[in-house]
Amino acid sequence: MSTTATSSTTNNTGVAAASWGKLSFRRSHQNATTTNNKNVKVRGQQTLKQLRRRSNLTIVNVATPSKKSSAEPPKEPKRSAVEIIKENSDFLRHPLIEQLATPETFISEDAAQLYKFHGGYQQDDREKRSFGEGKFYQFMMRTKQPAGLVSNKLYLTMDDLANTHGNGTLRLTTRQTYQLHGILKQDLKQTFRTVIQNMGSTLGACGDINRNVTAAPCPDKKNPSYEIAQTLALDIAELLAPQSGAYYDVWLDGEQVMTVEKPEITKARMDNSNGTNFEGSQEPIYGSLFLPRKFKIGVTVPGDNHIDFLSNDIGICVVNDAGGKHVGYNVYAGGGMGRSHRNNETFPRIASPIGYVDKDDIFYAVKAIVCTQRDYGRRDDRKQSRLKYLVHSWGVEKFTSVTEQYFGKKFQPIAPLPEFEFKSYLGWNDQGDGKLWYGVHVQNGRLRGELKKALRLVIERYELPVRLTAQQDLLLCDVDPKWKDDIHQTLKNAGLKDLDDIEPNDQLSMACPALPLCGLAITEAERGLPDINKRLREVMETVGLTKSDDIMIRMTGCPNGCARPYMAELGFVGDGPNSYQIWLGGTRNLTGIARAYEDKVKVDDLETFFEPIFAYWKQNRNSGEEFGQFVNRVSFEEMKAFSGSYVPGQLVSAERLPRVMVERAALDKLIKYAEENNTTLTAAATKAIMDL
Repeated sequence: MSTTATSSTTNNTGVAAASWGKLSFRRSHQNATTTNNKNVKVRGQQTLKQLRRRSNLTIVNVATPSKKSSAEPPKEPKRSAVEIIKENSDFLRHPLIEQLATPETFISEDAAQLYKFHGGYQQDDREKRSFGEGKFYQFMMRTKQPAGLVSNKLYLTMDDLANTHGNGTLRLTTRQTYQLHGILKQDLKQTFRTVIQNMGSTLGACGDINRNVTAAPCPDKKNPSYEIAQTLALDIAELLAPQSGAYYDVWLDGEQVMTVEKPEITKARMDNSNGTNFEGSQEPIYGSLFLPRKFKIGVTVPGDNHIDFLSNDIGICVVNDAGGKHVGYNVYAGGGMGRSHRNNETFPRIASPIGYVDKDDIFYAVKAIVCTQRDYGRRDDRKQSRLKYLVHSWGVEKFTSVTEQYFGKKFQPIAPLPEFEFKSYLGWNDQGDGKLWYGVHVQNGRLRGELKKALRLVIERYELPVRLTAQQDLLLCDVDPKWKDDIHQTLKNAGLKDLDDIEPNDQLSMACPALPLCGLAITEAERGLPDINKRLREVMETVGLTKSDDIMIRMTGCPNGCARPYMAELGFVGDGPNSYQIWLGGTRNLTGIARAYEDKVKVDDLETFFEPIFAYWKQNRNSGEEFGQFVNRVSFEEMKAFSGSYVPGQLVSAERLPRVMVERAALDKLIKYAEENNTTLTAAATKAIMDL
C-alpha cells in the first residue's frame, strides 16, 4: 500500500477541502490508520502524527498514481470531474441557484450534477426532439420516501403535480419512491416547493449521498418487527440527511422548514468520539465532498426479503431474542447492482455479513460504515467508487476491522435468522388491528389513465395513507372492512385485475423506465417487458409449463441495474438496440446473484432462444423446483448442450443425447486444451471433431 499523501487546502467555509492520497486520516481519529508506519513524510518534514493535530486536516482517499522513482516529485492524484464540482459548490448551492434563474430550457452540466443531490435528473426526451432544434430538455424529480411511507396529503399532492407539472403519469420506483417525469425547467421551483410544503422531500434522492432508505413496507400490526424496521428506515434517513441548508436556499429561497428530530439521532450525528466528523462543518458527516458515489441502505425483518436487502451498500435485519423481544440488528455491507458491459472490473455483488449490533448501537454502526466508505472509497474512477468495490478489494475482515475503528467497538457474530422468502403483499390482507390493506399491482410502476384516477378517488374519499413497495406496487392501508367492496369495485371498473387474473410472471416482474427518457438507456425496458412477458408465457405453454410455473423476471435498458435484474431468476440487461444480455440463476428468495448466460440476444429471437431452456426445465426439474433453483443445480454447459440439440416442438432429454466414449489419455488432453483456451469440454470436443 502506497503511503503517499498530500496536505489539505482550506475552502471558504473554514473547513478543510479535500487533500488526496491513498491514506485517510482525520483529526482525533486516533486509530483510523491501517499502516504501521507512524512517521510517513508528508510535504516537507511533517509527520502524519503532526498533521493529525491540525484542526482543519482531512486527507480523503483516492487512487494516487505510483511514482516512477523516489526522486520524482509527487504527482497530483487523479480526481473525477464530479469531485471538483462538489468541492466548488458551497455544499451543493452553486451554480445550481444561478442556472435555475436563466431563460434557457436546460441547466449546465455542473448544475445538473448538483441537481441530482437535490432529487432529480436533467433528461432529454429523445422521441420529442424537433429536427434542427437539438435536445428536448425536461426534468425528473424523485422523492425521498423512507420505507415507502406516504401520507394521504402527500399522495394527493403528487397526483396533482403529475397532471399540472409532469407528463400526467406517476412512476413508482424499485426503491419505494415516486418519480415525476416531464417537468419543464420553468416549473421546477414551484414543483419542489409544493412537495416540501406538503410533508414531502426530495433531498438526497439522487447524487453521491445516502439515497432513500428502503424497508419492508408490510402494515401487519401483528408482527412488531415491521414497524421497528420502518421506524429505523425513517431514523437513518434523518441521521444521514444533509445539514447545510442548501436545499432550502435553492428551492425556497432560504426559507427554512422546521422539523423535530429525535435527540438520539442528533447525538449520534454529532458524536465525534471516534474521529468520524468534520468539526465545525456545515456537513459534519459528509464534509464538502459528500460520498464517493451513491449509497443505499435497506432494512428488513426476519424471513421477509421483499426489498432485496442484500443488494444494498448496507443491509440491516431486525433481530429478536428467543422470546420475540427486539434486541438488535444484523448488519451486512458491500452490495450493489451497477456494472458496465465488457468491463470485468465492474460487477454486481451481494452484501457480506459484517456482524450483529445491539439496538442502541445501530446509528453508530451505520455511521461508521458510511465514514469508512467516505474516507477510503475511490474518488478517481466513478466506476470503481461504490462500497462494494472497497469491500471486495480489502476483503471483509479488513473492511470490518477499519469500520470498527470508526465504530469504537467490535461487531458481534451474526445472529441466526430464519430462511428468507420474497413477499409481494398483493391482494386483500388483514392488517391486524381490525382494518385491512390492499396490495395494488402496478405494472412496472407506471400509474396512468383510469387506474390513476380511480386510485385518487378512493384514496381521497377514505383519506387512506399509502405505502410504496420495492416491487413498484402500492399498498392502500387502514381500510375499514365496510369500505372494501366499494374500493374493490371502483378499482376493478378502472381495469385493475383481481389477483388470480394477473399473469403470474407479471406479478413478479420489474423494469426500469429506460427509453425514451433515461440518458443511459440502450434499449427498452418498461415499455418492452409487458409484451416480452406475454411472448415468454406462450413459449412456456408450448413446452408444457402451466400458469403455476412462474418466473421472477426483471429488465433494465442498460447494465446499471436499477430494477435489480442481477437478483432475478431471469434478468434482461440491455446491451444494444433491441438486444439483451441474459442473466440466469438468481433465486426467488433474492439472496444470490445471477450469472451472465448469453450476450446479444435479439428481441426477435426470444422464442427460439428460450424454448429449449424452458423445455429443459420442464423435463429435468425436481418436484416443485423453481426456475432459479433449477438453473443453479444444473450447469450452463448442460443447458447450452441441450439447446444445441433441441428440435422445436420435440423435447429431447439430456439422457437421450448421444454419448461418445474416449480414452483416458485423450480426455486428459481435452481437459488441458479447454483450460488453456478458457473454454468448455463440450466446445473443445466439438472443435476437435469439426477440425478433422
